[in-house]
Amino acid sequence: MRRLAARGAAGDAGEVVPAADSTDCAQGRSPSPWRLTDVCAVWDTGVFLFAADGEGVSSGLARRRLNEAERLNSVQEAELERLEAARPRRPGSRERGPVLRMARLQPPPWVHAAFLLCCLGLGRAIEIPMDPSIQNELSQPPTITKQSVKDHIVDPRDNILIECEAKGNPAPSFHWTRNSRFFNVAKDPRVSMRRRSGTLVIDFRSGGRPEEYEGEYQCFARNKFGTALSNRIRLQVSKSPLWPKESLDPVVVQEGAPLTLQCNPPPGLPSPVIFWMSSSMEPITQNKRVSQGHNGDLYFSNVMVQDMQTDYSCNARFHFTHTIQQKNPFTLKVLTNHPYNDSSLRNHPDMYSARGVAERTPSFMYPQGTASSQMVLRGMDLLLECIASGVPTPDIAWYKKGGDLPSDKAKFENFNKALRITNVSEEDSGEYFCLASNKMGSIRHTISVRVKAAPYWLDEPKNLILAPGEDGRLVCRASGNPKPTVQWMVNGEPLQSAPPNPNREVAGDTIIFRDTQISSRAVYQCNTSNEHGYLLANAFVSVLDVPPRMLSPRNQLIRVILYNRTRLDCPFFGSPIPTLRWFKNGQGSNLDGGNYHVYENGSLEIKMIRKEDQGIYTCVATNILGKAENQVRLEVKDPTRIYRMPEDQVAKRGTTVQLECRVKHDPSLKLTVSWLKDDEPLYIGNRMKKEDDSLTIFGVAERDQGSYTCFASTELDQDLAKAQLTVLADQTTPTNRLAALPKGRPDRPRDLELTDLAERSVRLTWIPGDDNNSPITDYVVQFEEDQFQPGIWHDHSKFPGSVNSAVLQLSPYVNYQFRVIAVNEVGSSHPSLPSERYRTSGAPPESNPSDVKGEGTRKNNMEITWTPMNATSAFGPNLRYIVKWRRRETRETWNNVTVWGSRYVVGQTPVYVPYEIRVQAENDFGKGPEPDTIIGYSGEDLPSAPRRFRVRQPNLDIINLEWDHPEHPNGILIGYSLRYVAFNGTKVGKQIVENFSPNQTKFTVQRADPVSRYRFTLSARTQVGSGEAVTEESPAPPNEATPTAASPTLPPTTVGATGTVSSTDATAIAATTEATTVPIIPTVAPTTIATTTVATTTTTTVATTMESPPTTRTKTHESALPPSSPLTPLLTCPPAPDEQSIWNVTVLPNSKWANVTWKHNFGPGTDFVVEYIDSNHTKKTVPVKAHAQPIQLTDLFPGMTYTLRVYSRDNEGVSSAITTFMTSAAYTNNQADIATQGWFIGLMCAIALLVLILLIVCFIKRSRGGKYPVREKKDVPLGPEDPKEEDGSFDYSDEDNKPLQGSQTSLDGTIKQQESDDSLVDYGEGGEGQFNEDGSFIGQYTVKKDKEETEGNESSEATSPVNAIYSLA
Repeated sequence: MRRLAARGAAGDAGEVVPAADSTDCAQGRSPSPWRLTDVCAVWDTGVFLFAADGEGVSSGLARRRLNEAERLNSVQEAELERLEAARPRRPGSRERGPVLRMARLQPPPWVHAAFLLCCLGLGRAIEIPMDPSIQNELSQPPTITKQSVKDHIVDPRDNILIECEAKGNPAPSFHWTRNSRFFNVAKDPRVSMRRRSGTLVIDFRSGGRPEEYEGEYQCFARNKFGTALSNRIRLQVSKSPLWPKESLDPVVVQEGAPLTLQCNPPPGLPSPVIFWMSSSMEPITQNKRVSQGHNGDLYFSNVMVQDMQTDYSCNARFHFTHTIQQKNPFTLKVLTNHPYNDSSLRNHPDMYSARGVAERTPSFMYPQGTASSQMVLRGMDLLLECIASGVPTPDIAWYKKGGDLPSDKAKFENFNKALRITNVSEEDSGEYFCLASNKMGSIRHTISVRVKAAPYWLDEPKNLILAPGEDGRLVCRASGNPKPTVQWMVNGEPLQSAPPNPNREVAGDTIIFRDTQISSRAVYQCNTSNEHGYLLANAFVSVLDVPPRMLSPRNQLIRVILYNRTRLDCPFFGSPIPTLRWFKNGQGSNLDGGNYHVYENGSLEIKMIRKEDQGIYTCVATNILGKAENQVRLEVKDPTRIYRMPEDQVAKRGTTVQLECRVKHDPSLKLTVSWLKDDEPLYIGNRMKKEDDSLTIFGVAERDQGSYTCFASTELDQDLAKAQLTVLADQTTPTNRLAALPKGRPDRPRDLELTDLAERSVRLTWIPGDDNNSPITDYVVQFEEDQFQPGIWHDHSKFPGSVNSAVLQLSPYVNYQFRVIAVNEVGSSHPSLPSERYRTSGAPPESNPSDVKGEGTRKNNMEITWTPMNATSAFGPNLRYIVKWRRRETRETWNNVTVWGSRYVVGQTPVYVPYEIRVQAENDFGKGPEPDTIIGYSGEDLPSAPRRFRVRQPNLDIINLEWDHPEHPNGILIGYSLRYVAFNGTKVGKQIVENFSPNQTKFTVQRADPVSRYRFTLSARTQVGSGEAVTEESPAPPNEATPTAASPTLPPTTVGATGTVSSTDATAIAATTEATTVPIIPTVAPTTIATTTVATTTTTTVATTMESPPTTRTKTHESALPPSSPLTPLLTCPPAPDEQSIWNVTVLPNSKWANVTWKHNFGPGTDFVVEYIDSNHTKKTVPVKAHAQPIQLTDLFPGMTYTLRVYSRDNEGVSSAITTFMTSAAYTNNQADIATQGWFIGLMCAIALLVLILLIVCFIKRSRGGKYPVREKKDVPLGPEDPKEEDGSFDYSDEDNKPLQGSQTSLDGTIKQQESDDSLVDYGEGGEGQFNEDGSFIGQYTVKKDKEETEGNESSEATSPVNAIYSLA
């Protein structure tokens, strides 16, 4: 794909790209194998021709360029000949005379076509420059920039979010499919799409089941230039099913026998984390004998009698809901011949034989048999497991047939019972076997591992940006096992069903475009898949026709110091790719070669600045659509130099010392001179005086002794010079004349001469200067070279003070200049005058750069750096570095690039993977020796969450925390961060932060009190930062209060609970007010009695019994307490009448809603706004019409803290104070056992008492006189109003409800005297029965009691306890 000229990045980063060679262009090959397209710019009669990889060119573009070339006039041709003749030739460059004469000599057309076929071909695309002016002007098909993962699992308690974002110009529109059918977002009230985005939001706050929205979703981003597709996103709702109810019988096993306790957890999504504990929540100690398998089962290699001291319960922790479900515990019964409390056997060296347990050879509990197979996908972790039984407990060892285990990614787990190989590749396939052995023997199990692979990219298609008439191609190559198939689509439709395009040709995994036009713009999708997965990539084809334009500011000013190296940048853009040339001071001579070098990104490098290089430089970018130019003004400044340096001095205490420092600098630059003492900034006290060219110290003391540095600097460069000050104490009079002579630094050596000139050595001779009464001890020879660091002197060698001639060993291709410094005990002399120059011949480098490193600066790159070689190790001109790299474990071919600087950035790397790196020096004479291989790493990323975070509470004093290292460290772990906080109900303590080393995986927390619980949040840290956190809570203490949720239907009313407060105390003292909020049933709108008038409010929910509603205590801190009387509402004083204000804001919260009221002195019809912010900093506002109080906020979340204020809609500056409130919890996870609750025990007792009373009543009824059916014996039928008619019986009792004849013991325990059964007194009225004269009974069986009751005569049964019981019966 043709690379647009968005240049400048490589040069800015110090990366030097080799220029294209014209010879390569003429031969039809790409000058650099690491690029798909290199541009070879040839000035052919005013037309810039482009050389590329030579795969073809559209005839239309070729004819257009040839026609433009033929239209050039003779004046231009003559000028070109003059310029070409004057252009300097680099060594080895090819004459271009024939090319310059092509247009003038009018060769046959096929010559032009052949040349253009060399210069044009298929290229590669780049991103359009980030300049906003360009981004907004150029059209661009859509590109997906963000999307959800393929397997998207969501929490059923939260709203569903499916991400899809894209960019393009014009901005794309979005639509979705669900299960391959159009998904109409507008028809579903729960589904909405974010503005300017395709992200779907499914809201369940108003109801609905998340399971109804499960399925496969795909996002389409479309504008008028094409359609881009997201991955197929499979939406699943997390599930945490309950454990099935089951009754487990005790497990009976013989001591020494193997045992497997099966877990069989309920299938969750995602799969739960399994761990074993006792029913008392004590962790099961695991070791080589007892351990948990990968499937969750608990394996005993051999059972011991101490294993039945606890029960065993399997626990499943579900990730999304953060819930733990516990299976009914297993009870273990071990049959043994020896009691466990036998102290003589407890510490026996052979426990098994001492307890009479027979020793057995190992046998495998998992997997079964002697062989099995396992399939794993490339890039995943391979986990092999072998669990064996036996007495004694067997040891497990792992081996790979025909090779060693990969030491860099293999690790042993679960007491060597499991082998984990991370990031599996095809080389890890083969046969592995585990060996289980004890002293009785050994067995082995072979596992055949097959490595398959989901599709992975070899060559992912990239966006293709072309000019009209150019050619290009899209390549989609992927690998996998089995080999994936490739399907092409265009704008989301299969390519086969798309309209035919004569400019497009499909060749398997490649689409070739020829002679592209504006109509060829589209978005292509490559879908490569096999049975293990798929990859989907979007790549657009954009055809741009853009004249050149400059991207940098115009008329920049560059100031540079004389003899330094500098670079002038000229970033540009255009399509087709413009050609860039540099000119100086408006002259026609192109700057390239010699002291100038033009990089591919357009930057002009001047290797060594001279005075004559000052001027105006113009860069001109040209393509067939036009040209653009920019100017850079270069100013050359004189260097800053200290020409009179401070000298070493020896001074007596109390004397005055002056250190000179005279500086020469460019007068147009601002000079700053500062002093350092012992390399630290010098404090100028009252004993010192700093002037422009000196430092004076008065009254020198011992503390003034040290090294003094004069530091002279401008905004462009700097220079420094050092001197040593020695302070002497007072001395006695010298004993001889020689000792009295003053000593000084030696004079400089002179008359330097070079003799015995050789290829790698030279003899330097000098004449020593005066030693100034102190013998010369050493000579220091220094050198300076004029190529890499001109003007900088370096120490070469050191010689004794007794010599004045030495042979110096030299390096190839260095233009040496020497000087000598003499040294005695006082100090160093001034350097001698420099010698004449001597240049050695060149040679290939004999060494390579040192300190080679490979480190990531971002998560998707690796920066390769090294210490550049100096002049004495370059050994030749044009020193450069060949940088090679490859992935360490893939054994792929080496990538290489030639770099002129000291760094190179490798892009698009995986996160923190090792690379093999080699950096080899090369100059024009050849390459250096083979470099050493250095291991570097790509950039780090945030780590995943620590695994298996376990919170254990062995007692009420401590809490033990354990965790495993993250599954994906994504870098070098530098430690862990633990944040924990104590809480009890809604009371939360201060958060505590602990940082641990990367090797620490355990921590013990000392509990502050036995009641509070703790919430722990743990995250791992790399050098990038803290990664994903995992949160766990400590188990609930048995005496923790269980909060009861407030009534969801009744708004609370606040009642003041502070009693009487005098106005004097209220205004003088800042008081803390306790208010109690009690839910009541309102008959009218909620009434506010106690209000909150300040911003800080802490709400604590207190657990109550079943009989009383929950109580909320609100603690409000106020600066002054308004006066109140008994039972008087606690109110804030209203403002002045002429001041508009809002006060007495009252919030009555429940779990999901809250009622808000307030007072104000605004006029009628004033509108207000209620603004509230939750603890996640989400702000919402509710507009309120006048006289609409109370306001109910209905979109609140249970257990969340909110801040609220009310302000005027017309004047936001008039606002109430900020009020903080907390909604009540919707439910609680820590429910106490109902069987231990007092209310439950009382209810059961009441029910038992009621049953007992009912039994007594039934017993009494059965003991009363029976009911006799008399309907058929009565002469007159009973009236319909008779209450005894329904069952056809009649209760013969007197009006006092006396017991019948023959009844048993009465309720009060007395025995009634039994009367004659023949007595009929009770059948009459008051015993007055009617008889005939013959004594026969002629009275009717009537009861006067009914009539008397009708007439209002009341009997004594109302006060009779027996009647009360009868009424109950």
